[in-house]
Amino acid sequence: MNQRFYSLDVFRGATVCLMILVNNPGSWGHIYPPLEHAPWHGLTPTDLVFPFFLFAVGNALSFVMPRLQQKGDATFWKKVITRSLLIFLIGLFLTWWPFVKWVDGSLVFKPWAYIDSKGMPQGVRILGVLARIAICYFFASVLIYYLKSKTAFYIGLLILLLYWVLCFTLGNPADPLSMTGWFGNDVDKSILGLAHMYKGEGIPFDPEGIMSTLPAIVQVIFGYLVGEYIQKKGKNYEMLSGLFVAGVALLLTGFCWDMVFPINKKIWTSSYVVYTTGLAMITIATMIYLIEFKNVKGWLSKFFNVFGKNALFVFALSAFLPKGLALIRFADGSNPWNWLYQNLFSTLPGDPRLGSLLHALCVITFMWLICWWMDKKKIYVKV
Repeated sequence: MNQRFYSLDVFRGATVCLMILVNNPGSWGHIYPPLEHAPWHGLTPTDLVFPFFLFAVGNALSFVMPRLQQKGDATFWKKVITRSLLIFLIGLFLTWWPFVKWVDGSLVFKPWAYIDSKGMPQGVRILGVLARIAICYFFASVLIYYLKSKTAFYIGLLILLLYWVLCFTLGNPADPLSMTGWFGNDVDKSILGLAHMYKGEGIPFDPEGIMSTLPAIVQVIFGYLVGEYIQKKGKNYEMLSGLFVAGVALLLTGFCWDMVFPINKKIWTSSYVVYTTGLAMITIATMIYLIEFKNVKGWLSKFFNVFGKNALFVFALSAFLPKGLALIRFADGSNPWNWLYQNLFSTLPGDPRLGSLLHALCVITFMWLICWWMDKKKIYVKV
């Protein structure tokens, strides 16, 4: 299997599709539990989305790295630095976008940083999903390029063990794994500043903070190693069984590690990395078996494949459009983005979560149509 396999695009497309689904409910107050993040320790299906995507980033990197190694250091650094900066800057753009906001009936500029009426520093959040992808891609690429696969694997294990130690030795001794006791908060406050941290949890706490990005880098390394393994072994049952066995082994390891270092997406614990990597390996192995071995390429795989071909673009678009269209206000208080939910889905009888989900499914359909048109026109936005 020397070329990039179809299963990877399907896997990545399904991951992006779920990303868009969970990020675009009709109402954040009406969400089915599987579509919400775990409050703290533990995980839901939604908590699998981001690590699966990082795993896919590493998987795709394994198909590109041999070409970069052949072309030498200059080409490698140009490619990796350019791509990392672009993804990071797009993420920063989206956190600041649309640069203005409604205040007392008027549009005012959103400053980089300011103090609100309660004396709390506010401003543009620096880190986020795309920023983490950029940072993880950069450092994983450098480690793999210069240290090769086996050494990168051991460095990844060392990072996971070191992060485990840091969480318990530098955190609040009373509760080092709580939101307020986790050591990464102090690092983010001192480097990013309170104004540029996420505050959606009620306190300044960044779920894509600096220190929790360390173990996330390992997720990309593991994805790379899996992609490399698939290419070296080729399309055979030995490769497939190896993936399943390794996936189950990681799953069990993560489950056992959870007993002493709980699985937690918001601080990206080492057990979370191992457990979700195991699940990702089992998932991709199942997809390879069905798609590559049994040639099961129905409408569902084709649907996700369309997303996978423009994954980063459609994810960015799904964040860009809602925030931009929210500036346009209709007389009934709605905007072009949520008009359908406000005037149709929210009025449906029964569980209000159904209307919220239907709105998210409409967003998925709309984004898919854009990706489908781009695919038909052979337009692929590569970052």
